[in-house]
Amino acid sequence: MAAEKPSTSPAPWRGLFLEHIQTMGLPTCSFSTLHYEPPSSAGSPPKVTPRSRTVVFRGLWASLDPNPKNPAPLNPSVYESDLLTITNDARMQKTAELSQSGTSAAASSPPQTGGGGPVEAVFWAAPSRTQWRIRGHAYVLGPDIDSAAAEPVKTAIKRYMRLTGGDDAADWNWERELTAHFGNLSPGMRGSFRNPPPGAPLSEEPAPGLGLGHTVEDLHDEIARDNFRVVVIVPEEVDQVDLSNPEIAQRWNHKLVENSWVTTEVWP
Repeated sequence: MAAEKPSTSPAPWRGLFLEHIQTMGLPTCSFSTLHYEPPSSAGSPPKVTPRSRTVVFRGLWASLDPNPKNPAPLNPSVYESDLLTITNDARMQKTAELSQSGTSAAASSPPQTGGGGPVEAVFWAAPSRTQWRIRGHAYVLGPDIDSAAAEPVKTAIKRYMRLTGGDDAADWNWERELTAHFGNLSPGMRGSFRNPPPGAPLSEEPAPGLGLGHTVEDLHDEIARDNFRVVVIVPEEVDQVDLSNPEIAQRWNHKLVENSWVTTEVWP
């Protein structure tokens, strides 16, 4: 049986979440994944431990905000979504973690397009004194986005992309969207994808072209783009805690049930 399509309407939490994000300055969150360690002995299960790190929210997938400093060509504005995005270096552990715990593991090293593993992102929007806890699963989009191997991931994500009108949907391009995310970063941030491998010992000499302090103007810089990834988070449950009134705290649970969001007010 074919899976039901999610709602064609924006999630009930979407508008207020974006409003709060815009007041945060640098919109950071704690992003958690599952880390798999090899079994200690033959036949024993792998050890699974949580991993959490601070990342920057980069906007909603297919709804990238215009940025006059972004030199990349943008896709036509024909889609919107409730899918959160972050950017990531393919050589970092969370890339493999999303593949190891997902349903469509990437076979290459470093992983390219794949993932689907469980994640949680927690935002503390201090100006509004609201905590947003977003649980779901996440996919990694890489340079092979237009290959046949990436089709299952694209199909899974496109289920959550809503057409907003217009006749330009056929001109919307996945690779162009990835390049737009790369261009939305500063040249210094783009240059960080030419850093030495994260976590490698300082005693190891970096490969040619790698080093600290790079700036990248070329949107198709081969080394940087080979390491650059966009992580797309598919929310399945959103916990919203409003502490703006210390005397009457409020909390809501938003859950995606089949093809609709169900909101329940709960005790804080």
